[in-house]
Amino acid sequence: MNWINRRFFMAGMTSAAGLSFCPEQVFAKTAERLRFRLDDALERAAPLRAPGSHVKLYLPSFPHIYTSHAVSAGFLRPARNAQGWEYDLAEKVTQIDSVTYRVSIRSGLKFQDGSPFTADSVILNVEAFLKDPFLFTLLHQNLLRAEKIDALTVDFHLKEKYGAFVQDLIWLHFYTPAYLEKNGWHGEAWCPNLKEPGPHGMGPFILTEGYIQGDRKTAVAKMTANPHYWRPDEPKVETITIYTQYDPDKILPDALTKEGLLDITPIPFDAKVQTITSDYAKVVTAPSNNNFAININMLNGNPKLKDLKVRVALNKALHQRNLLNFVYDGEGQIKATMVPPTFTGLSETAQQLPPYSDLEDPNDPTINQELKNILNGLTLRVTTMDSLLWLWKGIEFQLSKVGVTLDYNILSNETEIFGALFSIKADPPPKTPWDLIGWRFDDWYFNHPWSVFLLYNSQMPWSFVPPNPEFDSKIAQVLTESIGSPELIKITAEVMRQAHDQAYLLNLPGPNQVVACNKEVYWKPYRISTSGLWNIQVTPDHWSLRQGELSQERKTPVHIVRFQ
Repeated sequence: MNWINRRFFMAGMTSAAGLSFCPEQVFAKTAERLRFRLDDALERAAPLRAPGSHVKLYLPSFPHIYTSHAVSAGFLRPARNAQGWEYDLAEKVTQIDSVTYRVSIRSGLKFQDGSPFTADSVILNVEAFLKDPFLFTLLHQNLLRAEKIDALTVDFHLKEKYGAFVQDLIWLHFYTPAYLEKNGWHGEAWCPNLKEPGPHGMGPFILTEGYIQGDRKTAVAKMTANPHYWRPDEPKVETITIYTQYDPDKILPDALTKEGLLDITPIPFDAKVQTITSDYAKVVTAPSNNNFAININMLNGNPKLKDLKVRVALNKALHQRNLLNFVYDGEGQIKATMVPPTFTGLSETAQQLPPYSDLEDPNDPTINQELKNILNGLTLRVTTMDSLLWLWKGIEFQLSKVGVTLDYNILSNETEIFGALFSIKADPPPKTPWDLIGWRFDDWYFNHPWSVFLLYNSQMPWSFVPPNPEFDSKIAQVLTESIGSPELIKITAEVMRQAHDQAYLLNLPGPNQVVACNKEVYWKPYRISTSGLWNIQVTPDHWSLRQGELSQERKTPVHIVRFQ
């Protein structure tokens, strides 16, 4: 790793968190001189799929998760509702007893190649799953077998009570016999995805070019509408192009000043004004359960990170409200742990666990001196994606006030980040391991705290806390209880408090979804890490359908589209 001392690597920081102006103030002044219109893309969008319609997205983080339910399918799929899912290939899931679940399959389902999907398909896939399962939950340890009851009914038998079973059904995808024979089910530490393009799955889109997996991906992947998908009104566009890598210097120009290059892309929060006033893009924002994960290497990083006082002091030094107001431009929510307070039953616990900076202002001279006494002179090695440098600007500014210096190893894509993550537990570990690593960590388990808790469980490859069998066992109990149950709420609260008190991670505000979206595209972001590609719609004036230039009227700035 090429560690670079980049202290104050982004100059001009004059505010409490590192910004010298507020974009919303700039926008207010700009708005006085411009004529704005309300977004009308939904009203004008074609209700059904239009031939030739094509949308292009950039997904810099977790693209394998954000696209997985578009090209593959299971009994359930993620949804914009309180439970985080809706039925897909299943009509109903019934719990018969504590270790038996019955799934009723929709009739008339077909794989993307046109072959029928029945209970026999389920049995074949479950057998393949057990040979090569995903490892991010305990389903592979608890699932005994699947039993065919009739052509459209399957019973799942578990070894013991496992409340997260229904949640795991979201990730139990199904593939054709030919694909399984060639590639297996392919679980590993990642969420399931296709290894190669072709009509191998059940999702609304067929992967036609490239591939997107957690540990390997092409820079570009393309998918086209599946003519055999059981919902006749989905997907609503014919072709989707996904970019997993993009030149950072071209993202905003390609989305804002040109057509046909980039329809949807995340943007830095301070780029909202630039986006609103552009010819071709609008700003779309929505709350999310997503996170920026800052792992602390307590295994073989800086020895001082094993000291609880040091980890707590690092968290105390971060003024979350200032980060939210200045660095995030108000787009997010403060929280003391990575668990979103929007999860069912956790709002009370979240209120009882305010961020350290809400209890003691790190800018108070007395508190600041106490933190300096603990942290002064500490140098930490940071590994991060270049797309998160805007965030590290604010973090570095605040940590510098208590004497902490950051040296950077800046990586260009997420695959390199995962390589750096897992290198810490390699044998032998790297000679110069990172101390802090920053990456996007979105809610891939859909309104369930396990998506965060695996970072605290020392048995998981994503965790860098010292072994703690008692705490690991408590975390594992989270998967035995059902969402919303008093038992799950109680265990979750206990885990959150210990994670907070032990400062296992460097905790930051959770970000809203903030994207630049083509003015002729309708897309409502999810709170969870899925892009809902099947719901994207375009108007007749979209570049893929329109003849000629976009009219000047359609270039009129659009007010920020804020979903709740």
